[in-house]
Amino acid sequence: PAAAPAGEENDYDSDESTTLGSLEFSLLYEQEGHALHCCIIKAKGLKPMDSNGLADPYVKLHLLPGASKSTKLRTKTLKNTLNPAWNETLVYHGITDEDMARKTLRLSVSDEDKFGHNEFIGETRVALKKLHFNQKKNFNVCLERVIPVGQKGEDSEERGRILISLTYNSQQGRLVVGVVRCAHLAAMDSNGYSDPFVKICLKPDMGKKAKNKTQIKKKTLNPEFSEEFSYEIKHADLAKKTLDISVWDYDMGKSNDFIGGCQLGIQAKGECLKHWYECLKNKDKKIERWHVLLNDSTAHFED
Repeated sequence: PAAAPAGEENDYDSDESTTLGSLEFSLLYEQEGHALHCCIIKAKGLKPMDSNGLADPYVKLHLLPGASKSTKLRTKTLKNTLNPAWNETLVYHGITDEDMARKTLRLSVSDEDKFGHNEFIGETRVALKKLHFNQKKNFNVCLERVIPVGQKGEDSEERGRILISLTYNSQQGRLVVGVVRCAHLAAMDSNGYSDPFVKICLKPDMGKKAKNKTQIKKKTLNPEFSEEFSYEIKHADLAKKTLDISVWDYDMGKSNDFIGGCQLGIQAKGECLKHWYECLKNKDKKIERWHVLLNDSTAHFED
C-alpha cells in the first residue's frame, strides 16, 4: 500500500483533524551524551482560541511514563498567531537506551491566556523506539484531540534508579550498606538537573544511629556516591528491620525536595524483598542490586 503523505498518518475524521492544525518538529537521540534533543520548529493552521480569531500558542513536552513535574519541558509562548514559528530546542538529559525502548514523547500545543487558564488545542505522541540513535528524524503531523488525562499511577511514578550493595558482616555483627550510584533521576531544578544526596535509615527504633546521609553531588541526574554505612545489629534482628532509602535534591536555604525512594525489607515486594532476602541468606557476601525509585504517596518529610 502507498505510504500515507507526511502528516496524515492518523486517519481521523477529516473535519476533526483539519481544524486543529499541524506541528512540525525534529527529534535526535544522542546516545553517548544520553540526551534527547527536541527541536520544536513551527505549527500551522492552529485552531483559533481567542475572541480575535487568533491564539497565543506554546508547546509542552512530556515523557511518558514519567514523573509529571520532572519530565515537562515547554517552549516560549508566541502571541497572536495561528502559524507560530518557535525554532526552539528543548533537551532531556540522562535518557538511557532503555528509556528509548519504552517511553513515549507527548507534544501538546496549548493557548496561554492572560488569566493563566491554558487551553488545550491538540497533541501528538511519538514512541521513542521509532527513532534511530544519533539520527535526526523530522516530523510534520496533524494534531489530535486527545483531551489530556491525569496520568495513571501519579502517586507512584518512577523517579530514577539507585544501585545499592548490602553485606552482612558476621564477624563484626554489622550490616554494611553501600550507596553506589543513581541513574536518570528526576530533575528538580530549573536548570534541568538536581543536586542529589541519599539518606538511609534502618527502622524501626534504631534512634539517631539509624540515620545516615551521603555527600551532595552538584548538578547531575547520574550521581556516583560510592559511600558505605554500617549498622551494628544481630543477624536475627535483621528480619524485623526495614531499610528506608530516599534520594533528595539539595536546595540551599530552602527545604530539600524529595526525588524518590524505596524500602528494602521483609515487608517489601519484588526486587526490594529479593535483595534483602539474599543478604540475610548469604552472610559476608556483597550483593549489589538496582532499585527503582518511586515518588510514593507515603509522604517523605525532611527531619
